[in-house]
Amino acid sequence: MNNFLQQVYWGNTVQDYLWVAGVILFVIILNRFISRVLANLLCRLFKKSWKSFDQKTFIELVVQPLGIFVVIVVCIIALYRLSFPDELNVTLYRYSLQSIFLSIGITIQIVAFIWVVLRIIDFIANVLDERARRTLDQSDNQLIVFFRDLLKVLMGIIGLLLILKFAFNYQIGSLLTGLSIVGAAIALALRESLENLIASFVIFFDKPFTTGDNVKVQNITGIVERIGLRSTRIRSDQKTYVSVPNKQMVDSILDNISLRTQQRNELLLQISPATPSPKVEELIKELKEFLSTIRELGVYNVFFVDINVQAYAIMVEFFLPAAYLSEFNKIRQQLNLFALQTIEKLEIKIAGANKEIITK
Repeated sequence: MNNFLQQVYWGNTVQDYLWVAGVILFVIILNRFISRVLANLLCRLFKKSWKSFDQKTFIELVVQPLGIFVVIVVCIIALYRLSFPDELNVTLYRYSLQSIFLSIGITIQIVAFIWVVLRIIDFIANVLDERARRTLDQSDNQLIVFFRDLLKVLMGIIGLLLILKFAFNYQIGSLLTGLSIVGAAIALALRESLENLIASFVIFFDKPFTTGDNVKVQNITGIVERIGLRSTRIRSDQKTYVSVPNKQMVDSILDNISLRTQQRNELLLQISPATPSPKVEELIKELKEFLSTIRELGVYNVFFVDINVQAYAIMVEFFLPAAYLSEFNKIRQQLNLFALQTIEKLEIKIAGANKEIITK
């Protein structure tokens, strides 16, 4: 039996092959258990910082990528025990097959590690997002999503640099030096994208609007659903999904409708100049009495604003606390109908044959 174990095939003994296969098989079988043990160890680190730490959610997020990372690391370490067979060490495109396999293994290992880090970022973002939802300020929610995406992009860049450094032995220093020269040209080519990225930071820190606000920018009115690295997504009043570059959101005149304290409406009544003054006074009186009965109104005014040869002009102005559009339109309709009925009751004529009540 010992003679069989010491027999050499492709530069390694049978015993070495069995030992490596046993270690790899052992890790694969116990992969789930080992990854959960490591995940629990990470949980202890996070529990020291967060009292309301959701251990179950954290384990579900990291156990799969952590298990793959452990299997890859153990496989690479175990395979280092074996000598690469000279018969297979051929050269492909100036690179030996052994170095190619090693580069692939290191690349997979780095990718698995970055995957674990990305899952941890997702978990931290979920915890912070859950806390932010308990506050009234909705800007924190979108800020968490923004920095989560930004950290993922940075981790992807770091992972790529690690692969170039350790898998392909590329000198990152010379690469960064070359990129600094090319960076100016790239920055000019991507100037608009960089401006949008900078504008996204301006939006988050200056806070002209936040997620959930009703805004009007240029010719677009709608609800802000998401603020990204490049653009802001708005659900328009036509129920379409519009992407507006962040630079335009910052540079354009933006009306944050959600922040207004009151909604204003006015009704301009143009009546015939032949109307006697007592009827004008009666009309103004009844309009004021009607407005006083609407408890939702904050401020209202009725003015006799103009006298000319064509018409007498009476302005009705009222303000409502910021409310749903349906409620606003309902009160406006009530006022219009009452004004029309009062004009008919007092037998007042509208100015001119083609004149109508003008509303704004």
